[in-house]
This record gives sequence, structure tokens and C-alpha cells, in this order.
Amino acid sequence: MAFAPSDEPVALKILVAGGFGVGKTTLVGSISEIRPLRTEEVLTDRGVGVDDLYGVEGKTTTTVAMDFGRITIREGLVVYLFGTPGQERFWFMWDELAYGALGAVVLADTRRLTDCFPSIDYFEQRGTPFIVAVNCFDGAERHDPEDVRIALDLDPDVPVLLCDVRRRASVKVVLITLVEHALKMLTAAQR
Repeated sequence: MAFAPSDEPVALKILVAGGFGVGKTTLVGSISEIRPLRTEEVLTDRGVGVDDLYGVEGKTTTTVAMDFGRITIREGLVVYLFGTPGQERFWFMWDELAYGALGAVVLADTRRLTDCFPSIDYFEQRGTPFIVAVNCFDGAERHDPEDVRIALDLDPDVPVLLCDVRRRASVKVVLITLVEHALKMLTAAQR
């Protein structure tokens, strides 16, 4: 399929998903050209027994709706980033956030790898293109991406890469990998 030039602006929507405390808010903030919209609230006593802080003991806030950022690629081509909330009690919002998305980045933390299973299941069930980006936290053991693929039982065509969501250049590689993967899937589906 060929795309004709158009004066109409093109907007791509990308989701950033994953477990609680994996770095979704940081990813959106490190690449967005605008000050990101954040819906963070302070963790309170009400989250005790609900929010598992293992591995992220220093976390003091949580996203309760979404994060939003924007990247202008060129005039007429904009990428919108939507960070999903990580806790199960906020998953009801995912269908609305996912509507019209090109694809998703599933962030993983190898200290809490099982936390990304719900995101992977969500995108697999909906046929949404996704990649897995392992956020390399300071002090956390590094794992080979292929070992992570095996642990997550991912199809061989799902890209898995290591990243540091605090670094703009690293996030750029993650987003490019997702767009290339989504285009590859779209092209294969049209054959």
C-alpha cells in the first residue's frame, strides 16, 4: 500500500505499559518535547497491602490515570505517548487508552518480571504490535534479551531490548524499534 502525500497532519499513538514502578512515567518524560502531563499521586497508607513495593522501595508516587507526552518528528507528523497506569485497580482505563494505538512498549524490570505479564497478555489478545524493553535499573542484574524472551514465553518475532528510560537516546531506540516492528506486522498482514 502506498501513501500519497497529504497536507493532513499524521498523529501516531504509542502506549507505554508495564508493571507498577517500572519506569513508564520516566520514559515519557525523558523523550517528550513538551512538559509531560502526569497524573501522579503520593502513595499513602491506603496502598499498603495493595501496592507491592518490592524492588521499588523508594517509590513515593504512582500514576493514577495516565502520562502523556508528544514528539514532533517533522511538520505534520507527531507521535503521542500515553503511559498506562501499572496497578490492576486502574486497568479499566486501558481500553480507552489503547484505542487507535499503533503499538505499545511493554517495560519490564527483571527484579519483578512477572509484573509485565498482564501487559503482554493484553496486547497479545488484541493483536496490538508490541515490543518488550527491559529497563536496566542501577544495581539490578543484567540479563540477555533472549533469556528475557524465554522467561516471558514471547514469540520469536517480538523484539526484546535493553534500555535506560532516563536516557533520551535509549528511549529513541526503543520507539524506533516499536515503529519498525508495527510496520513489519502491518505489511505482513496486508499480504
